[in-house]
Amino acid sequence: MDKLAEFTENRARLFGLAYRLLGEATEAEDVLQDAYLRWEASGPVDVPAAWLTTVVTNLCLSRLGSARARRERYVGPWLPEPVLTEDGRLGPLETVEQRESISLGVLMLLERLSPPERAAFVLREAFGYPHAEIADVLGVDEAHARQLYRRARAHVSEPRRRFAPSTAHREEIVLRFLAAATEGDLAGLEKLLAEDVVAWSDGGGKATAARRPITGPVRVARFFAGLAAHPRAAGMDIAIRTVNGEPALVLHEAGELYMIVSFDLAGDRVTAVHAVLNPDKLAYAAAQER
Repeated sequence: MDKLAEFTENRARLFGLAYRLLGEATEAEDVLQDAYLRWEASGPVDVPAAWLTTVVTNLCLSRLGSARARRERYVGPWLPEPVLTEDGRLGPLETVEQRESISLGVLMLLERLSPPERAAFVLREAFGYPHAEIADVLGVDEAHARQLYRRARAHVSEPRRRFAPSTAHREEIVLRFLAAATEGDLAGLEKLLAEDVVAWSDGGGKATAARRPITGPVRVARFFAGLAAHPRAAGMDIAIRTVNGEPALVLHEAGELYMIVSFDLAGDRVTAVHAVLNPDKLAYAAAQER
């Protein structure tokens, strides 16, 4: 198999890895371009998939430091870049762990981790790598790799609650949320929201959005009912699409992607809402639609 064919065969998995590590689809594509150049210039490789995984992981780790500095200067809450996943863009999503590893909520939790912890968590949770192989990728011994994973899991698992059990159930909750918001049914909205629900809006200073998280069912319900009642909302097309492995609301205005709203769910309750409005963050998903 030639170099290009070998890389193409691994590309979807590598993109899913880079995206989970960075939380940015555009940046993940840049990493894959850099990795391909290194792959093309490399000599014979015994196990191409392992070699490429190591290169992509370490390219991402080298970018995470500067990414964190940029996010600290970001205007308002920073949310990951949403990706439409109906085409399997981020690899198989057959297990709860695989779906969770690309949810916007979990990607936000991964921001708490050091870069090596994030890599150990993603390689283990999303791709099922044994600790020995994670150690090889990160250039550490196996005991250290296990420790990185344990620390990461403790940070991420403690505040995390499991998703609703089926896609149909998750979609039903999103539909009920949309109906209650558009009808101005505050009581109905509040019933869908967990007591500690948090709503995040990412405008990045380029679109109007809440500059701080909104907490509690009463405030979150009023916020989204107010958005739905705004005259601008009347002219928008709203669809439910699969975004980051979960049903989400995708809004278009005059044919242009305007906002993506995703949800974290636990049972029958919405525990978090993530609204991405920054046009830079929506550019990748908009390109997917073309």
